[in-house]
Amino acid sequence: MIQPNDEATVQAQLGREPRAIHAVGHRCPCGNPDVVTTAPRLPNGTPFPTTFYLTCPRAASLIGTLEGSGLMKEMQERLSDDPELAAAYRAAHEAYLATRDELAREAGLDVPEIAGISAGGMPDRVKCLHVLAGHALAAGPGVNPFGDEVLELLGDWWAAGPCVTVEPGETVEP
Repeated sequence: MIQPNDEATVQAQLGREPRAIHAVGHRCPCGNPDVVTTAPRLPNGTPFPTTFYLTCPRAASLIGTLEGSGLMKEMQERLSDDPELAAAYRAAHEAYLATRDELAREAGLDVPEIAGISAGGMPDRVKCLHVLAGHALAAGPGVNPFGDEVLELLGDWWAAGPCVTVEPGETVEP
């Protein structure tokens, strides 16, 4: 559900106008959206495979540090060596596709350009920890194994308080 200030909050988080928000995919413990669920096609007609878009700049910055640490390479190696992990990651890919397909059906959209393509490198690569964490937050624990690991490594990113504050009715200039 999108509450009255959610779009302005997401705009403040991103520093730009959000596109194709379908719903808030997850709320941070501080109350702000930290993941939005996006439509599979942007208003200008462009296909958009990133269904779960991480919006919290604090979480995104910490994830960027994790990406810079070589974590994706280590995860990729584990994916190649661990058939159970690979199966769980493939299941996460399938869950991602199923959610996006349902969003498309609800909106009456046909998006064949991204059929079978999820995000974050799933199901065979580890490419974007931001997407995997966004998926894990929106879907809940146990759905995306690498997203769950990223969230565990982040710790309580919200503990310092909201990443942005937008007063009720306030608009944010991009």
